[in-house]
Amino acid sequence: MNSLSDKLRALGVQVGAENIPTPAQKINLNRLEDVLPGKWQETPHGDAFVVEKRYPANFLQGNIPLRPTASLDVIAAWAKTPRLTSLPLERFAFIDTETTGLSGGAGIYTFLIGVGRFEGDEFHLAQFFMRDPAEEAGQLAALEAFLAPCEAIVSYNGKSFDMPHLKTRYSAHGWQAPLQNAAHVDLLHLARRIWQERLPSRTLGEIEFHILGLERAEEDIPGWQIPDLFFEYLRTKNAQPLKSVFYHNDMDVVSMAALLNRTAAMLAHPLGDSVQHPLEMLPIGKLFADLGKFAQAASVYERALAQEDIPVEAYWKGVKRLSLVHKKQGNLARAIHLWEEAARNGQIYANVELAKIHEHKNKDLAEALHWTLEAIENVQDSRYPQHQRAEWLPKLQHRLERLKRKLAKLRGMV
Repeated sequence: MNSLSDKLRALGVQVGAENIPTPAQKINLNRLEDVLPGKWQETPHGDAFVVEKRYPANFLQGNIPLRPTASLDVIAAWAKTPRLTSLPLERFAFIDTETTGLSGGAGIYTFLIGVGRFEGDEFHLAQFFMRDPAEEAGQLAALEAFLAPCEAIVSYNGKSFDMPHLKTRYSAHGWQAPLQNAAHVDLLHLARRIWQERLPSRTLGEIEFHILGLERAEEDIPGWQIPDLFFEYLRTKNAQPLKSVFYHNDMDVVSMAALLNRTAAMLAHPLGDSVQHPLEMLPIGKLFADLGKFAQAASVYERALAQEDIPVEAYWKGVKRLSLVHKKQGNLARAIHLWEEAARNGQIYANVELAKIHEHKNKDLAEALHWTLEAIENVQDSRYPQHQRAEWLPKLQHRLERLKRKLAKLRGMV
C-alpha cells in the first residue's frame, strides 16, 4: 500500500470517477457545503466545488491596496516578458495551490486551487476544491473556464511549484494545461532581489508582515500542515479543519495582488516615498544596473549612500556598485573619486581598480605600483580576514610582479 491511490482507497475514498454515489442530503454541520460558503459548479467533466469571494480593488491587504496603479514596465523587463506592459490587469491570474504533498511527482494532487483576477473595481477570488481524486476532472475543467480570459500568471514560487504541479495534473487526464505560454511573474524571485539584504527570510508570511504590514488571523496554519488536514478530512469527512486551509489559500492569493502593487510602485518610482529603506535601495539599484539602466541605478545608489541609517558594510557595498556603474558609463572621474575614498578605508577592490586605471589608461606605472603596494600592506594586516587574504594576496602579488617587470623594462630603455 505504497501509492497514494492505495492510501486513499484504504481511507474509503473514491478514486475513479465511475459509480460515484449521490451524496446524501441530510443536515450535517461538518459537511463541506455547511462549513464553507461554496457552490457546486457544473462542467462537462463533473461538478466542482467552488468558493468565490469578491474584494474591492482598493481593499487594503495590510496597508497596501490590491490593485496596482504604477507602471509594470520595470517588472516586465526584469521578468523578460515585455508583453506584460500591454496587458490590462484583468488579464492577470494570481494563482496559488494547496497539494497533498510538498514534493513533486505524478502522485501529488492539487486538491485546492486559488485564483484571483481583477474585474473592474473588484478582485474576484475563486477557490476550486476536490473532495477526492474522483472529482479532479471537474475541478480542473472549472479552473480552466475561470482562466479563459487570462494571459499572464502572477505567483509566489509558482514557476517551481504551483504551475508544474498543475501541468502534471492536467497531463494525467490527457489535457493541455491552461496558460502554458503565458507571461509569468514569480514574485518570490522578485522579493529575493529586493529584500535580500533587508530580510533574512523572504517567505510570503515574512513579506506580508514586514512589507505589507499584514498579520494573519489566528485561524491561519503553516503551509506544511495543510496536506495532513486534507487527509484528515478524507478520513473523517469533517470539513471544519478545512476552513483554515481555505483561509490560508485566500490570504496567499490576495497578498500576491498587494505585493505586485507594492513592487510595481517601488520599481516605477525608486526615488519616491515607496522606497525608504537603504537596504531596499541597494538591491533596486543593482536590479536597474543589471537591466542596463545605469542612470537610474546611479540615482538610486546615490540616494542609498545619503541615508543616515545605512549600515557601514552596506555603505561600502553601495560605493562599489556605484563606482562600477560610473565606470560602465565612462564617468571615470566620478569612479576614481569613489575608489580613492574606498581605498582609504581598506576596500581592496578599489586599490585594484585604481592600479588598473593608472597602469593601462594613464600609463603611470609608479602610481599603479603605489596602489598595489598599499593593497598588499592592507591585506597582510593581521586584522584582515584570513579567507579574504587568501583570495586577494596571490592576485596582488601577481600584479606587483608584472608592474615591477614593466618598470624595470622601462628604466632599461632610458
